[in-house]
Amino acid sequence: MYKKLLKTLVMVSLIAFTFGSLHAFAEDDSLSISADVGVFSQYVWRGYALSDESIVIQPSVTFGYRGFNLNVWGNFDTDYYDTGTDYNETDFTLSYNWTYEIIKLGVGYIYYDIEQEGAEDTREVFFTATFEGYLNPSFKFYKDIDAAKGWYVNFGVSHSYAITPLYNLDLSASIGYYDLDDGSYNEVHDGNITASMVLPINDHLSMTPSLSYIFGVTPDSRDELRDYKGNSDHFVGGFTCTYTF
Repeated sequence: MYKKLLKTLVMVSLIAFTFGSLHAFAEDDSLSISADVGVFSQYVWRGYALSDESIVIQPSVTFGYRGFNLNVWGNFDTDYYDTGTDYNETDFTLSYNWTYEIIKLGVGYIYYDIEQEGAEDTREVFFTATFEGYLNPSFKFYKDIDAAKGWYVNFGVSHSYAITPLYNLDLSASIGYYDLDDGSYNEVHDGNITASMVLPINDHLSMTPSLSYIFGVTPDSRDELRDYKGNSDHFVGGFTCTYTF
């Protein structure tokens, strides 16, 4: 109980500190600061339903400096499997990003601090590459080095369609492959199709509604991803409010 309270206070303090006192630092062009809050119909991660079709609130703060980024992200479930509201996950991500010609590259480390029943804290290292151009093909590789030793690869494409001079419809699709080191599971895993649109409110604030269809790709992956209701595919809708300094 006290650990959850501490995490909640840390997240709230980070967001309050970001909104309240970092304007002066943001004047440095090499420093970027953003805070956002996402509200979604469900929490689905790599195809796994981690909430019982309940509304989730996901605050996040990101600090960037000369290619380095530190992100703190949390998940607050408004009705975690009928146990009431529950703050049950905090992720800490440290990454470095750079561009080589038309390729955006990134490497990083994630610590997952999880309090969901039956789950353990774990850590991952990752590498990403996105090619600028037609469909912006992307490749992401994640290696778990702790509780769930294995690796996950994701391939994706995306495209933006200009609706007006100010608004774009952003479409993306991806497919993932999971391979556990112990050999218990290796399969083309999850698919994700997402539509979203950034709605600028002013120079610093924007809102992004989104709708995703997330599904198991093969019969084995659908069996792996089934939640306790037997569902292996999910529609997830919601919006993210972002404030950038």
